Amino acid sequence: MELTAEGCADYLARRGERAISIRELGGGVSNRVLLVETSSERYVLKQSLDRLRVADEWLADRSRIFRECQGLCDAARFLPAGSVPRVLWSDEANFLFATSAAPPDAANWKSQLLAGCVNPAIAAQAGVLLGLLIRHTWGDPEMEKRYGDQTAFDQLRIDPYYRTIARRRPEVAAQVHELIAQSAARRVSLVHGDWSPKNFLIDNGRVIVIDFEVIHYGDPSFDAAFCLNHFLLKCFRRPRDAPRYLELALVFYAWLEGLLPRDALTWFESATIHHLGCLMLARVDGKSPVEYITEEPLKQAVRETALRFIRERPAALDSCWDAVRERAARL
Repeated sequence: MELTAEGCADYLARRGERAISIRELGGGVSNRVLLVETSSERYVLKQSLDRLRVADEWLADRSRIFRECQGLCDAARFLPAGSVPRVLWSDEANFLFATSAAPPDAANWKSQLLAGCVNPAIAAQAGVLLGLLIRHTWGDPEMEKRYGDQTAFDQLRIDPYYRTIARRRPEVAAQVHELIAQSAARRVSLVHGDWSPKNFLIDNGRVIVIDFEVIHYGDPSFDAAFCLNHFLLKCFRRPRDAPRYLELALVFYAWLEGLLPRDALTWFESATIHHLGCLMLARVDGKSPVEYITEEPLKQAVRETALRFIRERPAALDSCWDAVRERAARL
């Protein structure tokens, strides 16, 4: 069954449910997501796609939806109550599951940021939640056994982001492949895999994290860099607001770092910087380019900054903030 707004009512009727309203939500490139309202509740249906909706061919195993369902249940054990949606039921035959919906007036953080609404308190919460996820699963053999398979992460992140830029930018291919190997060897905690403002819903100042489809046990510095990259990219989109976006990056990382296990402190920042350069380059030259940087001068500014990070590997994130601040000032 292909989940569509048109066919969903019949599907739910076969389950004995009557929907009053069915509306498609933004499921990104890899899922179909619908908001369902009945007389008694609101919930979200999510179904994984096998071919992602991008220009380049991008295939992925649909069974990742089951891992996501389990990941939501496990994350609820480690994070504050209400920080993740509650799983209601699943349908394995059709690669979908249902979760509780956020309140109707919850806002998407990405939309707020692109509109220039910058709140460091939200960045602090994002850092704390990631820090808790890392801290509570650090070195946990049960979590490693349950989430050790990195197939979905490879299909949805490593190949379309890292291997693609290695092919398209051979001048840094060696550094990119070095990162792939080093990151694969770090198996220390749960990794969300898409710790991005688009996956944070804001409800009266409280952060709700969604979209756990790439969850796995591995290298958590990827999550740190993934979120930081989005703050930095917005500096290029709205250069006048670059100082405010950079404040978010600083606050996010400070709160995250404060929760890291001591064993991580010797390598985490350096690894984050390595990921950051590659992720920044991937969002202009990979299979999933960021949709709000389309003008060639902006893309070139991002590209130049990313290549600088990859080649020079700054010793500290403060150097990255300075580089972005300087480049954004010239846009």
